[in-house]
Amino acid sequence: MDLAYLRAHPEHLPTFRTHQRIRETPVAGGSSCTATRLTLDDGHSVFAKAWPESAPEDQPGHFFASEAAGLRWLQEADAVAVPEVIVALPNLLALEWVEPGEPEPGAAERFGRELAALHRAGAPAFGAEWPGFIGKLPADNTPDEGPWSRWFVERRLLPYLRMSVDNDALGPAERKLVEQVADRAAALGGDEPPARLHGDLWPGNLLWGRDDRVWLVDPAAHGGHRETDLAQLALFGGAPHLERIRAAYDEAWPLADGWRERIPLHQLHLLLVHTALFGASYREAVGHTARNALRASDALPSTGERRPTDRWRPR
Repeated sequence: MDLAYLRAHPEHLPTFRTHQRIRETPVAGGSSCTATRLTLDDGHSVFAKAWPESAPEDQPGHFFASEAAGLRWLQEADAVAVPEVIVALPNLLALEWVEPGEPEPGAAERFGRELAALHRAGAPAFGAEWPGFIGKLPADNTPDEGPWSRWFVERRLLPYLRMSVDNDALGPAERKLVEQVADRAAALGGDEPPARLHGDLWPGNLLWGRDDRVWLVDPAAHGGHRETDLAQLALFGGAPHLERIRAAYDEAWPLADGWRERIPLHQLHLLLVHTALFGASYREAVGHTARNALRASDALPSTGERRPTDRWRPR
């Protein structure tokens, strides 16, 4: 099997793997999937992700189809480097192989400009036309006209707060803090039309290539606020050369006033996803980030009447 044959007959890849007709080398991948480098007969390699056969109950439907749709949508912008989708089957995803390199300042600056171009490509609405996932969790991608602050609270904060309270990862104090942030999200301002987002842009989803480009992998792509991608880049130690990325981005497409104050609001989504997925080890980070978002909202003039978020009861 060579790359041309694989592109023409993607459905044959599972059979070739089952009969050990392709050399496989384990590589680092997602926490839920098995990841391998497949070396084809013509010397080309592809990156493959598959569900482990031992845990079928952990395999959400449409997961790989959603990731493939997101990668193709990002690639359509012709802005930032995104691996080609070669095979997209219910239990298997194979992508163009990217030879890893080292984080370089020049690549960071180029990525900042390219990320701005990706965001400027825009989206028809907040959300997307395909079912969403963030990690293994569902993400409501139902297209919505906004405004962004309402959509973000309803689709990206409160669902994961509910999950995190239901699994005892967050207690009453953290619940109250996040609800207060939700009530004040509009007061922080910054509403913009939907940008074309990666959607899960923590530093681990940047692949620094040997070609001196930054490649986007493992997206939760959707129409959202461009500041969300930028805020997520600062999580978990921050991306290499983050300030160079930000400066190049801001030069290409200047950020709105108050963007630094809104960073905690945007980061809260991904931190709530972590408490929903991994439990109370991220509780302190959620509380700290929510308090920072509240301090930022207190320091800014109100943009209008605050509408309390509808309350809910944990199951």
